[in-house]
Amino acid sequence: MATLPNPLPRLASLGLDLPAGRLIDATDDGPWHEPLLWLADGAAAPGAWSAPAEAAPAVGLLPVLLDVGGGHGGPEEWELMPGEMSYPGDHDAEEVLEDAWDEYAEEDIDWPGLADGPHADANADSDADPDSVASGIVESLLDGAGPLKEPRLALVPARRSADIPTAIGWMGPANHESDTARLSAVLRSWEDRFGIRVVALGFDHLLVSVAHPPTTLAEAEALAAEHFAFCPDNIWQGADSTLAAYAEHQLLNQPAWHFWWD
Repeated sequence: MATLPNPLPRLASLGLDLPAGRLIDATDDGPWHEPLLWLADGAAAPGAWSAPAEAAPAVGLLPVLLDVGGGHGGPEEWELMPGEMSYPGDHDAEEVLEDAWDEYAEEDIDWPGLADGPHADANADSDADPDSVASGIVESLLDGAGPLKEPRLALVPARRSADIPTAIGWMGPANHESDTARLSAVLRSWEDRFGIRVVALGFDHLLVSVAHPPTTLAEAEALAAEHFAFCPDNIWQGADSTLAAYAEHQLLNQPAWHFWWD
């Protein structure tokens, strides 16, 4: 993946107020030529997000929670493969989703196209700031709500939160898509349409905050097709086994989306 200059090697001189932590360069092929991320040594406590979320973007870093619980260890054990990533901007989100839809959906159902973003006049939170919504979701996660077992604060050299998984060479969806940049292209599109932010990663799962979720069932059902193409296991192995049920229970007015790949 093509990147801007990596500020992590000079992290100590950037003036960020961070807890004890370390730089991570471990990949499936051995040490990477530069750090992929900074990871705190201890579990993230409520309030740990606010200071780096405010200061780090100005120096080219974005915060994310990494879930080191659940039996898969931390990112040193995740078989990161940054050398296999392309650049998210080289992919068209709809083409990525349509390719996956054609592979995984029933043969007689055509790709329905991208969903429109929520209509501003129907969304009471249409002016919600995506970064503020992300901070609120993170605080809920650090208070124990949600799927994270042992979240730790991390900083990743990226300009868009959608690019965080690609920037570290994350292979969580490898059984579905081996080039994570293609999924980052979709995340970029969701940033633009729904105000998402990538706030947490685990070995095989991803959680995003959503500033502008669907506010009608029709909007949610249109978006559910994208979620199925992005992560079929959410429907195949989730509690809601149809797109209609998934739309109603997991997307309608929901401020966070969680994805898990088998």
